[in-house]
Amino acid sequence: MTAALHPPHPSSPVLRLRLAPQGDVPRSIDGAWWPRSYDLLAELPSLLAGLPRTWGHITSVTVNGALWPTTPGRMLVSNEVVRVCRNLATSARHTIVLLAPGQGRWDLLVVPPDTTEEAAGPLMAAAAGTTPEG
Repeated sequence: MTAALHPPHPSSPVLRLRLAPQGDVPRSIDGAWWPRSYDLLAELPSLLAGLPRTWGHITSVTVNGALWPTTPGRMLVSNEVVRVCRNLATSARHTIVLLAPGQGRWDLLVVPPDTTEEAAGPLMAAAAGTTPEG
């Protein structure tokens, strides 16, 4: 009997997320997320899965409709419904707002997917309040 060889499953790409250290002082931006595409249906599940468990269950996400061409009203992520809202305010063009009832609100800078690695690193570090390497 011969064993069939199956090609290895492609590994999931590493989530490109930098969060600000937790502190007692509220921040206007809590970190940065650098998605790989403008496809929110593909990108949002990996973002939500990569968030700290202490943030609780994110039930609502607000994104800028100009940045994300397709925005569903709701998504099923890890067997939980997540409400997705569109905002067209120019002041929030590159942010995503995450809400968890009873836990809090987090605002992340969204680094556009087509940003070069050289440009994205410093942007993410500045949003997280850290150095580019740490």
